[in-house]
Amino acid sequence: MSKRSLSLSYDDLPLWSAPFGLTLLDTIRMKTHINVLDIGSGSGFPMLELAERMGKTCMVYGLDPSEEAVTMITEKKAAKGIELAKIVRGTAEAIPFPDGYFGLIVSNNGLNNVSDQAASLAECYRVADAGAQMVLTMNLPYTMIEFYDVFEETLLELGMEEAVVKMHEHINDKRKPVEYLRDLITGTGFMINTINVDGFKQKYSDGSAFLNHFLIRTAFMESWKTILSEDQVEPVFKIIEQKLNVIARNSGELAISVPYVCFDCRKI
Repeated sequence: MSKRSLSLSYDDLPLWSAPFGLTLLDTIRMKTHINVLDIGSGSGFPMLELAERMGKTCMVYGLDPSEEAVTMITEKKAAKGIELAKIVRGTAEAIPFPDGYFGLIVSNNGLNNVSDQAASLAECYRVADAGAQMVLTMNLPYTMIEFYDVFEETLLELGMEEAVVKMHEHINDKRKPVEYLRDLITGTGFMINTINVDGFKQKYSDGSAFLNHFLIRTAFMESWKTILSEDQVEPVFKIIEQKLNVIARNSGELAISVPYVCFDCRKI
């Protein structure tokens, strides 16, 4: 399913990104007469919300590698009558703006998905003005730990140790520990003012509801399937579903943890 098609099914504030984004918006120190960059703008949040909050003296730019995202946000911007915002197609590893151009840089769980975090942060430092604020949110390794514990248990029971290794590689590829991210950010030259670790729970009636949820099916399931061979997917996930259903029956519900971190940084 294309990102444009997904936008038709998602709310402007999807439940997944809203808690991250609200923390990000609370952390920003609002200023006038600055340029703002949102990296990984996706379907337009928080880029367009920022454009409205920053007012008429600021220009807010979004950066996303997807042409569909550019089209989608351009249409949303027009529909909402937002003038001082522009979405640009590009990557965080090669930000298409001059040195020192931005007084504020944000990314709402976007830098988790770049191919090179170190290069992306170096680019952020380059395009940040002296004293500029950078606010980043990222989800953490224990995201959906309740699911991954059952996944690993099932793989071990079936003697699939190699798949367990692939599962942990998958987690580490997308979700880095706070300490790793802290060192990466400061190593680029930014000073970190605060590190706010928080989280929320997504609750489901049982494992079947969890695995069949639209967000899980479209944003996570395909990557989970790549950990297995094609013939293993159906039997393994059948066992996982049954185990999650037992957990939900014993607990009264299935609660899935989503921890995240918000870094408040400044270019010195």
